[in-house]
Amino acid sequence: MLRRSLIGGAIGVAGLGALTYRAAPAFWQQYARELGRPILNPSEHPDPHRWLDRGLYAAWLGHATMLLKVDGMVILTDPVFSDRIGLSLGPFTLGLKRLTAPALKLAGIPRPDLILLSHAHMDHIDLPSLRALEHPKTSVITATKTSDLLRVNRYASVTELAWGERTRAGAAEIRAFEVNHWGARMRSDTYRGYNGYVIEAGRYRILFGGDTANTDLFRNLRTSRSYDLALMPIGAYNPWIYYHCTPEQAWRMGNDAGAEFFIPLHHQTFQLSREPFSEPIERFHQAAGPNLDRVAITRIGQEFHIA
Repeated sequence: MLRRSLIGGAIGVAGLGALTYRAAPAFWQQYARELGRPILNPSEHPDPHRWLDRGLYAAWLGHATMLLKVDGMVILTDPVFSDRIGLSLGPFTLGLKRLTAPALKLAGIPRPDLILLSHAHMDHIDLPSLRALEHPKTSVITATKTSDLLRVNRYASVTELAWGERTRAGAAEIRAFEVNHWGARMRSDTYRGYNGYVIEAGRYRILFGGDTANTDLFRNLRTSRSYDLALMPIGAYNPWIYYHCTPEQAWRMGNDAGAEFFIPLHHQTFQLSREPFSEPIERFHQAAGPNLDRVAITRIGQEFHIA
């Protein structure tokens, strides 16, 4: 009976594979190419256990995963630590393989006080990573109609925010804002929300752009008080220009909001598009021009600190 079950499961997976190949042959061709490719190690590894409980600390762990510590409060954005992102079928994951490993393993991360999720795409909500991070003292803030993806009773709280809504998490106030993207995880679930976030905690203001194409919406975020950090996506624009901004657009949008320092995200981690590995950060440096000192982090694993 067990052998028959295993055979039936294998046939089921094979049948699903045949169907998905007919629907997306380019995906399967990339999947096959990636099978033997090693995952690169990041050149740097942060040490958050040395961070103090006063000041703003930031480390880029890869893709849109940022580890922040704001006056002692630990915040993690869009945590993705899996080797592959995609559809889980038992022990297998049908999806894209990492180019670069996370700068820290999950075991090396201080327990987050807050996990901030921008939208349900599999490169931003990675269920294996989120399940490993479940803790009764960790809160989660996510976009509307996405909390069903989580085991909500295993966190301190799970709060959905629509554009313009805000909530408190510990010492921080979080406000969701509109970006130019979409939130469906499986094509048909187009009802799901998608957010950028403003994080305000004491002396510090942080802008997390999530995922966005070019838009003037960031102008609405400007106030008399600047943002200490803007976490802006800069990759996956070729050919997906209607869903992801270019590095030049990311630089402009962060400046529209009034950001002082930038940390460019969403590059060097997954091959989501056609631009070469280093092109997004090279173009972002060119966009910054004489203001290159405002680009706080450029490589996975780098740290940044504001006293």
